Amino acid sequence: MEKFVGRTVEIVYIGKDHEITQRRIEVRHVDAAAGVVKAFCLSRRAPRVFLIANILAVRPVVRTGVS
Repeated sequence: MEKFVGRTVEIVYIGKDHEITQRRIEVRHVDAAAGVVKAFCLSRRAPRVFLIANILAVRPVVRTGVS
């Protein structure tokens, strides 16, 4: 996840309630020792902390030029 710091990615995540969700986040900081990703969740419009162990998939968001 460190390579995504400063970038927007889509993640598939399993939450505390064991529900699987897809989120678009801006990765702010990765603390591998603590096992967390600090990010701004674009769907919730708020900062969030995600457990690395609960991130099932990551995909970078490709930005296209606007004409």
